Amino acid sequence: MLKTIELKDAVGSKLAHDITEIRPGEFKGPAFRRGHTVCESDLCHLQKLGKNHLYVIDLAEDEIHENEAAVIMATALAGDGVSWKDGPKEGKINLLAETDGLLSVNTAALAAFNMVDEVMCATLHNYTLVKKGDQVAGTRAIPLVMKRAPVERAAAIAKQNGSVVSVRPLQRARVGLVITGNEVYHGLIQDRFAPILTEKVKALGSEVVALDFAPDDVEMINKVIGGQLDRGCDLLLLSGGMSVDPDDVTRNGIRLAGATELHYGAAVLPGSMFLVAYLGEVPLLGVPACGLYHRITVLDLVLPRILAGEKIGKAELAFLGHGGLCQDCPECIYPHCSFGK
Repeated sequence: MLKTIELKDAVGSKLAHDITEIRPGEFKGPAFRRGHTVCESDLCHLQKLGKNHLYVIDLAEDEIHENEAAVIMATALAGDGVSWKDGPKEGKINLLAETDGLLSVNTAALAAFNMVDEVMCATLHNYTLVKKGDQVAGTRAIPLVMKRAPVERAAAIAKQNGSVVSVRPLQRARVGLVITGNEVYHGLIQDRFAPILTEKVKALGSEVVALDFAPDDVEMINKVIGGQLDRGCDLLLLSGGMSVDPDDVTRNGIRLAGATELHYGAAVLPGSMFLVAYLGEVPLLGVPACGLYHRITVLDLVLPRILAGEKIGKAELAFLGHGGLCQDCPECIYPHCSFGK
């Protein structure tokens, strides 16, 4: 329980919680830490912070302090690739990425956690690319003192769902590029797709180890795919031949190569004619022509998830529809926008 004492009587008492100071544009943080022993020289500073009374805590057996609660919750929330350090500040703990990678948030478990009274956790968007040391989430108990039971219930919800917040490192794939189309294969126009795709692959830490061109011919496309697999490619990106034009036969070439599953169409603009297929464990991504004209497309949403080891199927492509509409801004600021969120 909390007992209130007047500031003039507080000398010699220990602060029950961090006391925040805000200087707009300069500083926001604890001016005094929990456990600080109040001395005469502190009184003026505390008054300037609007503190005419302070709290003394006498915890009952079934009560818990905000800092202890934050530790319990942070420990339960943090999955693989996520940690916290330095202890709670003002009753809050920040969860940090332990490695570069893709943030994974169990949104259903997060909502269930936040349905518990007097606790909270806020995260970055699911599937955000993060760097080591980035803050990915924050959690705190809302009151200074609360019952222990809600904290333990929230922690149990987080644990029973495996992990609520984790970071998956990206695999370093050996990528093959297959550029299809008669006009490119026969030299009528210069290819512009390979440099774009290569840049995206390298930005995610992988390597292009094969580049081949194929005409709009099912047998040739099948042969090129087989050749890249023989050279050890474990991810293939195919451009061209993804639309409804009769000459666009890339999908048929992928089927002929032996794809065991093929998903054509994604709920994303730009990128609705995107394709995901699998040859055994090897993903094949069919990139539509929009990749030539838009800096960011569905490929930028799916490729990191593939490299993080996720299996992308019909459901995953369907769920991209919420937030899958690019606003085609004059100056692209992705990922600091709503696309893919």
